[in-house]
Amino acid sequence: MFGYNRKKRPVELGPYPLEKHKRDRSIIEIEVASRAIEPDPMPVGQNNYLFEATKMHLDAYEKLRQPQPYSKIAPVPDDLVLRTRDIKGSGYFLDASQIGICKIPNNAWLNIRTDKFTFAIVVAVEYADPVDKKNNAADWIRGNEHLLATLLAAEIGIDLSGQISSMGFTSRVHWTGATDIDLDKVTVLAGLGVREKSKIINPYLGDRFAIAVVTTNYSLTEDIPLDPTVKNSKNLSYKLGLSGAVSGMERWRRKRRPSHLGPYPVETLKRVKKLTTEVFEDEVPRVPSRTNMYVRTAFGDLGQKAHNEADRWSQKHPVSQGIVRPSWAIKPLQDGDVFHELAPDTENADNNTRALKALSYYLGSAITGVCEVPDYAWYSHDKRGNPIKPYHKYALVVLIDQGYDTFLGASGNDWISGSQSMRAYLKGGEIVGVIADMIRRMGYGARAHSNLDSHVLHVPLVLKAGLGEQSRIGESAINPFLGMRFKTAVLTTDIPITPDLPIDFGVQSFCSKCRKCARECPSQAIPYGEKVIFNGYETWKPDSERCTLYRATNLKGSACGRCVKVCPLSKDTTWDGPITHQVGSWLGINATWLKPILAPVAIWLDDVFGNGNPLDQKKWWLDLEVMGRRSFKYDTDNYVETAKGVNRPLIEPDKKQRGLDNIAYFPASTLPPPDMKRCYPTDRKLGLKIAREAETVAQAKERREVGGQIPETYIPNYEVDNK
Repeated sequence: MFGYNRKKRPVELGPYPLEKHKRDRSIIEIEVASRAIEPDPMPVGQNNYLFEATKMHLDAYEKLRQPQPYSKIAPVPDDLVLRTRDIKGSGYFLDASQIGICKIPNNAWLNIRTDKFTFAIVVAVEYADPVDKKNNAADWIRGNEHLLATLLAAEIGIDLSGQISSMGFTSRVHWTGATDIDLDKVTVLAGLGVREKSKIINPYLGDRFAIAVVTTNYSLTEDIPLDPTVKNSKNLSYKLGLSGAVSGMERWRRKRRPSHLGPYPVETLKRVKKLTTEVFEDEVPRVPSRTNMYVRTAFGDLGQKAHNEADRWSQKHPVSQGIVRPSWAIKPLQDGDVFHELAPDTENADNNTRALKALSYYLGSAITGVCEVPDYAWYSHDKRGNPIKPYHKYALVVLIDQGYDTFLGASGNDWISGSQSMRAYLKGGEIVGVIADMIRRMGYGARAHSNLDSHVLHVPLVLKAGLGEQSRIGESAINPFLGMRFKTAVLTTDIPITPDLPIDFGVQSFCSKCRKCARECPSQAIPYGEKVIFNGYETWKPDSERCTLYRATNLKGSACGRCVKVCPLSKDTTWDGPITHQVGSWLGINATWLKPILAPVAIWLDDVFGNGNPLDQKKWWLDLEVMGRRSFKYDTDNYVETAKGVNRPLIEPDKKQRGLDNIAYFPASTLPPPDMKRCYPTDRKLGLKIAREAETVAQAKERREVGGQIPETYIPNYEVDNK
């Protein structure tokens, strides 16, 4: 508790102290001597809306059960301990509750006996905490607990299988309803449970968990079965988290909170009617999705070097390769037909809001908010150049934690960086995809918006839904509990819900004094200077070209999140976090009036404590690079090599502030038209000129007071041309 041993615990040990338990090798002989038993069929819950939505996503994963290996065996270490650290660390990074590994006995196979697969990686996912009985989501979830846990377990299994196949080894994934192996048998052999009558009992989870198994020829270290006497292990050491695992006290804290509020005390935040940064809504242009910098690299707008890396820059590590296939598999499920009949008991907006939030938390959201969607938050055109007319009134916005333990081990711009984003995007897409499908079955319009296909800009909705404030990084928001350690997914809908208000926890004051992200940015894309008005809204505007070019062409890592890593607010604010993080978080939220005094001290202490430096004891992944033509598409001609270099920078507290920001702005007038299929190069000289001439907030207000015209830079060039 209070951060005791948290930083010392290797990620591959997981959130439960399974390593403390007595083991018994004689169980192997018993299990080898018994026949395989097929698992019971998946139970059907009483709410068919959620069941069918979840089952549809699970069916999409079923098509990915056995990928073809890449063309070459990767240069993985001969040391099986290092291999296992990599695989278990990846599984825990992907949110497995527990992982065990065993050799597969011949009698574990149900029908097809094969020597193609020798090892089983067993992934256990616990049921989420029950939802409050008075919350409508309790009725949706009841009876579907195993199915929902299986969905996440299957996704983790698919991810691990894809990772293994990218390294040239064979694998196949199994779960209830789609298995060739006795799930109970390998669960016992892998040390994740003991037999008790007809059930498998886990010392921490009881029987409230689902299993997915990856069978493979990738050699790993074996776990020993648990001693049959091991039952309930929730002792004092567990409750206090003395091993560095998640404490029983922290789990109790989360469990006792109202389901619709989630794990963090969002109810303590100061709510305001207006955003803490200025937005002139009548001036903010709607821009086409063609203008997204990810898209622009693909068209060559940022030069040939970035263009060559466009298909793989955040996906060139085996872990992210495992995440790519399921991400694309569920993308077609983001939208669909709306059922004609309205579900009963769905007219009350407050009840709907509490239920949808509770369901999002049950599925794995870190923090969820609701808002109305302003017109300017919609892209003007989709990726194909088709016009988008705003079609839903509301948005459900979910934040996905990028994983604190792995965050500690990473530098922000090393080989796991891209996977941190990809994992959060997949999880977010899965959550809003399932909920959107359920809402459509209930008779209301709903569409999921993921990183792969979105009709809305996410940052404005994060601000409107009270999930953060504008940060110095400009095109990102800061959350009071997660800092910048999150990714987003959005669901737009017309089901009646009650919007949240924006928040004010003093970040504008904090970011004005803290320039750590600007200091540590490897591309010098973050400004040291003051906020400006860009495209009609107030922001610290970063140089999106510089940022994207670095992320796309990073030779010693995958993409970049260095700013996220070094932000003083990206801390662990749970009961298991250091007491300094907890106190700092409380003061930051509840004593904003002290910010002018405390902020400089907090920023200084952040450097003194070395926050932002990578912790080697938390590094679990192998530094490998996927090579090939198009990494985002599953191509068996690809292969994996040892990374030629690795970014592991330390913070530089004594680094001198650079002179005037040499940052370029690319407002609406400089962006490509929505249907531009050829290269549309950025004009950096023009971007630098626009940055030098950008309005301050005071100048913009003065202009508006005297009836001045909207700056031409805010108007898309294709709109000007069409007038």
